[in-house]
Amino acid sequence: MHDETTLLSTLPGKRRRPRSMVTWLAAAGVAALAGVIGLALMLQTGSSAACAAALSGKATFYDIAGGGGNCSYDGPPADMMHVAMGPGEYADAAACGGYLNVTGPKGSVRVKIVDQCPECAQGHIDLSKEAFAKIGNPVDGIIPVTYSTVANPPLPGPLTFRVKEGASQYWFSVRIDNTGNALRSVQAKSAGGGFVTLKKYDYNYWQADSGLGPGPFTIKATDTQGNTATVDGVKLAPGSTQSSGVKMYGAGANTGSASGGDSAAAAAPAAPVPARATPAASKSASPTPSASASASPSAVASPSAPADDEADVQPLAAATLDVEKTSCG
Repeated sequence: MHDETTLLSTLPGKRRRPRSMVTWLAAAGVAALAGVIGLALMLQTGSSAACAAALSGKATFYDIAGGGGNCSYDGPPADMMHVAMGPGEYADAAACGGYLNVTGPKGSVRVKIVDQCPECAQGHIDLSKEAFAKIGNPVDGIIPVTYSTVANPPLPGPLTFRVKEGASQYWFSVRIDNTGNALRSVQAKSAGGGFVTLKKYDYNYWQADSGLGPGPFTIKATDTQGNTATVDGVKLAPGSTQSSGVKMYGAGANTGSASGGDSAAAAAPAAPVPARATPAASKSASPTPSASASASPSAVASPSAPADDEADVQPLAAATLDVEKTSCG
């Protein structure tokens, strides 16, 4: 196990809590993957479940200690069903916000990807203790599992937007939540301007290093399934989470309202956070957001997106570890 204090001491935000004394088992039987898995998902074109392959590996569990993980969420999911991925599968935050179906000795559970596990090899996932207990015996500490990504899972709510602390008209950074699938791209613009493609950082914020002006902003997000939603009226309100009535797909994707955030912007831009050379599982601190004011959003969703209760399962990556075929029935 790596010394996480050494790995994370120079990074902002709440650090991942090291596990209690757990004996790590050798990753025998787990095939090495060539290259890094970037969560390249096939575009979903219908609402029926896909016949897909599941990855075979192992699972452990840890305590996120109330934080939102390396993905910089405001906190863990309300149901505490979440997972941390190894550096290859976390893929510099490319996996953030997606969901896995995980099957263990006692059953199956669905978990949201919120964190990175620096010491986890390919095929080793680190579940919340609550999720682990649903599919295995916590006394065992480590269990065999199979897992697959979920395409277009039921959404926990409309999209939310958190403008990063220190943002200003000269430096813009935003994190988006309740996306269902991992996001592939984010664009943003101010009134009268054109869309600018934002750069994603490994703590799950999308950034325009030269800023976008004083706002408010229109933000367009596209996920790995090809769904697109566009939201107007996102304010330059550093450190607060702004709600939206807009969903990424399914019912409610085309209507809604947005609110939240103090319209006062920070006086000076924050320095960009460089990409880390060493994989780590930290995040920028997320203070409790305040809500005020409102704006009127608009949204455009992919017409092929299924309703919220029609979740399709797809493989985590084209390259696999040990592959187990799932039933098409």
